[in-house]
Amino acid sequence: MDEFFQRALGQLGLIWQQAIDIWTQGGLAMIAIAVIALVMFAMGVHVHLRLEETGFQSVPERTWRDWIDHPAQRRGPIGDLLDLVTGGSSIEETAVFFKHMRATETIPFERDLKVMKICVSAAPLVGLLGTVTGMLSTFGALSSGGGGDKTMGMVAAGISEALITTETGLVIALPGLFFQYQLRRRFEGYKAFLAHLETVCTQSVYQRTHRKVKQRARREALARVAQTLRNSLSARAAAGSAAGTGGEAAG
Repeated sequence: MDEFFQRALGQLGLIWQQAIDIWTQGGLAMIAIAVIALVMFAMGVHVHLRLEETGFQSVPERTWRDWIDHPAQRRGPIGDLLDLVTGGSSIEETAVFFKHMRATETIPFERDLKVMKICVSAAPLVGLLGTVTGMLSTFGALSSGGGGDKTMGMVAAGISEALITTETGLVIALPGLFFQYQLRRRFEGYKAFLAHLETVCTQSVYQRTHRKVKQRARREALARVAQTLRNSLSARAAAGSAAGTGGEAAG
């Protein structure tokens, strides 16, 4: 077992040394490609972790629908989100709460995904720049006219720089493109969840407001009926009292 691990470590060390040699042959453009790759994948991991933290796929719809009318049962990020947007007493206030929520929840994702998209586009372009500089080095070596092994070595170095930078730019851009596409799909799913949540919360506020309006109208109708009955009873009592007074006067 120890011999196997030593052999595996030796192979990894050899591969790492070959990668370093190839990387150094790419010239200065490889530094820019490395920075682009670092920024792109760091942004991708950051967006992925933030989408995981939202927890919008871990809570069933039936559960968070119940949480809208039962605040004490709310848990986790979705519960905190509902605490933020369900405090409105009208549809207008709820719309304002969701507007502020979208500004804090979705704009950072949009910014990071745009940076990733720029990096995906920039990686092959920087590789192409390295190709141009490599070909210029090759033509410079050919134009020197020295000949011999030194010239051929300079030509080989220039061609290596041209090919390695192009290959590295494409190797960085292709995984980044698929990674950015996958994150974009998940982000669109999160935006669809927020839009659906806003619709459900708005419906809940409307039903609650409509219920209060109906109860108020019912109370007012009952109050009017009671007032009418009191007025009727008062009128009858007054008529009876007047009739009794007239009878006594006649007697």
